[in-house]
Amino acid sequence: MKHYDTIIIGGGPAGMMAAISSNFYGNKTLLIEKNKRLGKKLAGTGGGRCNVTNNGNLDELLAGIPGNGRFLYSVFSQFDNHDIINFFQDNGVTLKEEDHGRMFPTTDKSRTIINALENKIKELGGQIMTDTEVVSVKKIGDSFYIKTKDTQFASDKLIVTTGGKSYPSTGSTGFGHDIARHFKLEVTDMEAAESPLLTDFPHKKLQGISLDDVTLSFEKHIITHDLLFTHFGLSGPVALRISSFVKGGETIYLDVLPNISVKELETHFQNEREKSLKNALKILLPERLAEFYAEDLPEKVKQVSVKDLETLIQKLKKLPILVTGKMSLAKSFVTKGGVDLKEINPKTLESKKVAGLHFAGEVLDINAHTGGFNITSALCTGWVAGSLHY
Repeated sequence: MKHYDTIIIGGGPAGMMAAISSNFYGNKTLLIEKNKRLGKKLAGTGGGRCNVTNNGNLDELLAGIPGNGRFLYSVFSQFDNHDIINFFQDNGVTLKEEDHGRMFPTTDKSRTIINALENKIKELGGQIMTDTEVVSVKKIGDSFYIKTKDTQFASDKLIVTTGGKSYPSTGSTGFGHDIARHFKLEVTDMEAAESPLLTDFPHKKLQGISLDDVTLSFEKHIITHDLLFTHFGLSGPVALRISSFVKGGETIYLDVLPNISVKELETHFQNEREKSLKNALKILLPERLAEFYAEDLPEKVKQVSVKDLETLIQKLKKLPILVTGKMSLAKSFVTKGGVDLKEINPKTLESKKVAGLHFAGEVLDINAHTGGFNITSALCTGWVAGSLHY
């Protein structure tokens, strides 16, 4: 039976980075992935362009990780988003910054990122087995025994980077949580975190409209980013982010003009009072959205009563939208829940109960926003889990 220093289960960003770090520190390392290729879910991120990290400072980074981001303080002190940027640039991948600090490869292809990670593992002498499914894991004495359909391996250290449960078509089945439970570790309840919202909204009229930088608010949560109206409700970064805080049954509020105050809107309509209401709205909004807001009101601005104009402005600034639910886990981008962080040493990502057992990436109970934060969390925890710790 082949014995390795480190075996890693799951070849997504966390697993690949753990393999790089483990090999870098001179450990004989095997990365096992059940799909035919590494990074299957990564290949679909950022619309296939791979939003690989975010260029923000530490505060912005933690704000982008609403689910237990503080746990990552000591991870980021060892390896952070700027180390990710440097890593790719040192390995021949130039990155570019887009809005909201999002970093992409200049090729606009996620394959560039996956190839760079895979090539680095090979360059450092690491071994990769794809198309190989792990069926069981056990620990006897100081060694882990990892059984696949055809063979068995042993290792001193085991890193589990199997991902969450979102997008099961990419192989995220929650197997890592089964491993954690096998070792008697607590796993918190899984639910969709970053998921499109279902609403009882006039979908037909608005579907397909996208808006830049609008604000959704729910209780104390106020998020400004891009929004997409869909045939079932709301999607786009702002909807995905607010989805962490709702389950269904709540009312959220949409401000389609966050940079224009109520006073400025009153002045705008005063200045445009001779125009048709629709045209006055079209100055501010896309045509179909202007039509939606002008519905059931008189044709000209000057014909609209003071009370109705007040209501209209209120709707532009604070349109109530009832959330009826969220897309299922299968359609979500990020999972909430995972291996309970009380079980994990934040400096090493090693289990407090089982020596040598480490977890990294989305298998942990950490959920971050799309926009480069989730991958940042995966790559940084991967690096730290694979590192040497004295």
